[in-house]
Amino acid sequence: MKRIIYILFLLIVRVSAGQNVDFNKENFKDNKDGLRDAKKNIDVGDALWEQGTIFYKQAIAPYLLANNFNPNNALLNFRIGACYLYSNTKIKSIPFLEKSLSLNPDADIQQHLMMGKAYHLDKQWDKAIEELKTFQNKVPVTKDTKELLEEVSKQIEECITGKELIKTPVRVFIDNVGNAINTEYSDYGPVISADESVMMFTSRRNTTTGGAMDQFTNEYMEDIYVSTKVNGKWSPAQNIGPPINTKRHDATMGLSADGQILYVYVDDKGDGNIYECNLLGTTWSKPEKLNKNVNTDFHESSASLSADGRILYFVSNRTDGFGDRDIWMSQKDANGKWGKPSNLGPTINTHYGEEGVFIHPDGKTLYFSSQGHKTMGGYDIFKSVFENGKWSEPVNLGYPVNTPDDDVFFVMAANGKHGYYSSIKTDGLGEKDIYMITFLGSEKPMVLNNEDNLLGSAAAPVKENVIAPALAIKEAQLTILKGIITDEKTKLPLDATVELVDNAKNEVIASFVSNSSTGKYLVSLPAGKNYGIAVKKDGYLFHSENFDIPASAAFQEVTKDVALKSLAVGNKIVLNNIFFDFDKSTLRPESTNELERLVKLLNDNGTLKIEISGHTDSKGAAEYNKTLSQSRAKAVVDYLVKAGIKADRLTFMGYGKEQPIATNDTDEGRQQNRRTEFKVMSK
Repeated sequence: MKRIIYILFLLIVRVSAGQNVDFNKENFKDNKDGLRDAKKNIDVGDALWEQGTIFYKQAIAPYLLANNFNPNNALLNFRIGACYLYSNTKIKSIPFLEKSLSLNPDADIQQHLMMGKAYHLDKQWDKAIEELKTFQNKVPVTKDTKELLEEVSKQIEECITGKELIKTPVRVFIDNVGNAINTEYSDYGPVISADESVMMFTSRRNTTTGGAMDQFTNEYMEDIYVSTKVNGKWSPAQNIGPPINTKRHDATMGLSADGQILYVYVDDKGDGNIYECNLLGTTWSKPEKLNKNVNTDFHESSASLSADGRILYFVSNRTDGFGDRDIWMSQKDANGKWGKPSNLGPTINTHYGEEGVFIHPDGKTLYFSSQGHKTMGGYDIFKSVFENGKWSEPVNLGYPVNTPDDDVFFVMAANGKHGYYSSIKTDGLGEKDIYMITFLGSEKPMVLNNEDNLLGSAAAPVKENVIAPALAIKEAQLTILKGIITDEKTKLPLDATVELVDNAKNEVIASFVSNSSTGKYLVSLPAGKNYGIAVKKDGYLFHSENFDIPASAAFQEVTKDVALKSLAVGNKIVLNNIFFDFDKSTLRPESTNELERLVKLLNDNGTLKIEISGHTDSKGAAEYNKTLSQSRAKAVVDYLVKAGIKADRLTFMGYGKEQPIATNDTDEGRQQNRRTEFKVMSK
């Protein structure tokens, strides 16, 4: 609900006497009992009305009982309409507000403002603009009315934007995610893992921890619930339990791409703060409050972690921003602490409120809600991309994703096809439900059958079949790499470190730990880099992979299970991130991280002796291949010796094409055969 309504109710609403029927004895001489009951219901409603807007929804029922007795009272119709504007069915306010004005055309001019808001929510753009302009024209510009009139002008602009956006709706399906997640109660705030395998959300259902009710909303206290996707369907949601859920409000804020880190909202003495929880096997750690660089005495209401775990985007109403609420970012330092935050700047933040921040796993696309950009009403969802060192101008996601009401807390799957958010819709199961948005892409051009009667006779026209091109749905440019890490021999899951390296920069850009109970890991690899992946654990040989992902690469999801080998004699691994110049034995700079990883392994295991071996495919002369492979193996040994490893612990051998691990009949197979290995010779 926009600020305009809050400002409105700070003013006194008076309805002057006119063509309406008052609740008095003169008008109901023959039904004194009915009048008495109606006035009692009005008293109940008025008592709730006087307590403020959060109680308006509860006032509807007694007011309606009184209205059933006398439907022709202007003030009562106005109050019912106003109350509906604070309910789940806001547009039900329209007939009551219309009737209030018809019963009393000379009513307080603020009713035109209320009427404009209601028409706006119902997408009756022209009627809304007319009512809002009527209000503008009747209110004098003073110091006290200036801010309100500015808000009305903004709302008129929103109606104009709404008229334009609704002409060209985006092609989407918006589907209720179903009763495995949604209930008759409020369900909202969905957060998902990058591959959509896990969803967590906030609910006010009757299974809340402690069973307490919120005294202000008359709903159950918030708890966090979790659901997993099994064979394409969401499992029945389960309460996440302690230590995350408590007797107070506990709500979702953000989830890491791999689903291992959860950010929760905690109301600390009226100041909302961000807390972090980590999944340790199957158990969540106790929520830990983030440091003072992130949390303040003000209100931090939303958070999202970048896929590499190094940047936290969050929303705060601290006073040194651009507007009501701004989006900020904090980077994690070498000690794992969140640093001093920086504001995302005026391209993103406005004089009004920003909320519901979400950074996509591609690391550059930001989704957020705003009141201040070009919206069609309240908060709309926008997208901005960080390119060439700056954020692009935010783009409205369009109708029907956005509506005239508030649209907030949107998250997007890694593939860019599905988004999730909560909304109040007529097909819902409860107050707020969680919905999935499927983005379909641009509309396919019409297929035409053109008959050119100028070139052909009437009896035999020339027909030209115009075939529409295949329409590709735009997907995110990144690769999701996931799998399970196990012990090769026992097959049991391992909690290993997954290290992500930018090979071009020889820089470790992220580090993750697989789940200790399941061995599962997930990393996001935005397109445009050559990545080295290393899986490491004490007592095991490390496992490496190389992913060279061009900038033009489309989304893909790769499953790579890793079975780590122990430091046993005879075990060997491929060094997938050792690179040589073409047809030479010169080590390329991109090899540095892999080589240093090998140095560390040998330093950590001081008695380990290994063999470095070089291998080629079957192309070329056998003797030449053997010489080249031996020179390359020697180059690796020379690097290790120069790094301080004793030469008597190292041997090298070139096997040429003698030990293939794949077919030499395909490019892929030959690439696998061109490799560098090391083998444990003794411990």
